[in-house]
Amino acid sequence: MAGNYASGILSSYLHGLRAWHILHGLLWLPPHSKKKPRLPYICNTLTTLLLHLDLSLPLDAAVAACLTTIFYSAVQLGEFTLLNLQCFDPDTRDHNKLEQTVFFIPKTKTSVHGEDVFWATQDGPSDLQHLLENHFTVNNPPSKHRPLTKPAFLSHLHKTFKDAKMEPLQGHGIHIGSTLEYLLHGIPFDVVKMIGRWKSDAFILYLQKHAQILAPYMQAVPAIHE
Repeated sequence: MAGNYASGILSSYLHGLRAWHILHGLLWLPPHSKKKPRLPYICNTLTTLLLHLDLSLPLDAAVAACLTTIFYSAVQLGEFTLLNLQCFDPDTRDHNKLEQTVFFIPKTKTSVHGEDVFWATQDGPSDLQHLLENHFTVNNPPSKHRPLTKPAFLSHLHKTFKDAKMEPLQGHGIHIGSTLEYLLHGIPFDVVKMIGRWKSDAFILYLQKHAQILAPYMQAVPAIHE
């Protein structure tokens, strides 16, 4: 129906259906229509997975660099991987040789003209600066190498989860986890929204550990009242 009727007409239909369910005492959204919340990746998840990757191997090096870059840049998995090899367009890429810590994504779901994403070095084994440089060294690509696809990334990641004897997490959990990680570090909501390039407040739906995140904003600050 979308595209064939005005939004007002569709809204009236929707409210009519909602009223019918209420009058007949039926659930508007049955239990099976809801998906279980995606479990988030956390820094410890990354550290454990990295211990089970051989960074001297091309695929392992690429997956490690991609995983940490996605996590600390708070980007979508599909923005740093390809759906399949046929999706690679050599004419849609960065020609400006930007700094390593600034990535230009040529096209996103919300911006056809592309966007810049950023990250900073981190302490510990999940330092993405080190992992990205390792990736560039190992995959200084010979002709037989190819772009990293989303299915290949997730498949290798799930194998690594099993090697680590951990329950595999969904790919979207990386984006959720990065949002959670920054909020737990006390970074304000509006800054996290900017880091993740959220166009709305939808990221709030993905929040976990509400008490820990909100506590700093709810505590009394005596100095203010003195």
